[in-house]
Amino acid sequence: MAQTFVDLGYDVDVIHCENQKFVPWKPYDIIVDTRMNLQRLQPYLPSTCIKILHCDTAQIVYQNSAEMGRMLAFQQRKGRTVPPNRLEAPHLGVEHADYLTTCGNEFTVNTYTYSNKPMFRLPMVVQQMWPWPESKYFDVARHRFLWFGSRGMVHKGLDLVLEAFVRLPDCQLTIVGPVHNEPEFVDVYRKELFHTPNIKCVGWLDKSSEEFRLILEQSIAHVFPSCSEAGAAAVIESMAAGVIPVVSYESSIDVENFGFLLEDVSIETIMRQVSEIAEMSVDELSRRAKKAWEAAHNNHTPEKFSRSFRATVEMILAKHGRR
Repeated sequence: MAQTFVDLGYDVDVIHCENQKFVPWKPYDIIVDTRMNLQRLQPYLPSTCIKILHCDTAQIVYQNSAEMGRMLAFQQRKGRTVPPNRLEAPHLGVEHADYLTTCGNEFTVNTYTYSNKPMFRLPMVVQQMWPWPESKYFDVARHRFLWFGSRGMVHKGLDLVLEAFVRLPDCQLTIVGPVHNEPEFVDVYRKELFHTPNIKCVGWLDKSSEEFRLILEQSIAHVFPSCSEAGAAAVIESMAAGVIPVVSYESSIDVENFGFLLEDVSIETIMRQVSEIAEMSVDELSRRAKKAWEAAHNNHTPEKFSRSFRATVEMILAKHGRR
């Protein structure tokens, strides 16, 4: 983003998204914010300043509600309460913005339609691109699945995936993520995480490591029933290694003709979808994996993002009569 503005002839100042002390000391032409600062800085900006909010989550009131819904369902199912991991105080960045951008799909965009602000979609960027796994043995991989995500195990549906795979002993699940950072969750699922033969909890890994590459090569699909995303980066990153996405609508991923969109996020639906994948032909699995790999490599590169963001910025500038 910064390089785009430099290329267009602007000087660019950057502050951290959590910086609550910075006060503008000169008249800025454009501000791009991600969450918390636009509302605070707006009084210091000239009336001519173009204000862009990059929405890297679903609208926060929606997201908070979705996470609390998952926590309530967990509580009723397990008789325990886990702390929230992704709740945020609602902010008014959207209300103060002139334009919105996001890397999410239709789901994410729809959570912002109440504002009637113009919103532009940008491609998610994959940090690690893998070559097509020529040696992947699909007849074995068909029974091996992945859950890969960052913090917020209940938010991102790991509880549901665990409960599904406990009832699918012929299918293997590998878990990559900071599970140990959520001790209350681990306490509830200790048996499933560490003492179930077909489930392996690896923990967090360096995404460029050989260990992670091998897990991706051995996995047929990434099961990710999140409750709220603005384009689940973890799913795009596994697609870039030829792993088929199995996602909820709220994961905000376009699965087109290669992935699987879960009808709902019930344990039974997850079990049914996993079982169907495990029974598919090698040719069909290979076709879907290659299409997923191509979608990531064709649509989610830094170059693709740069071109898309620049086109968006130039369109906005032209509308305001700016060179």
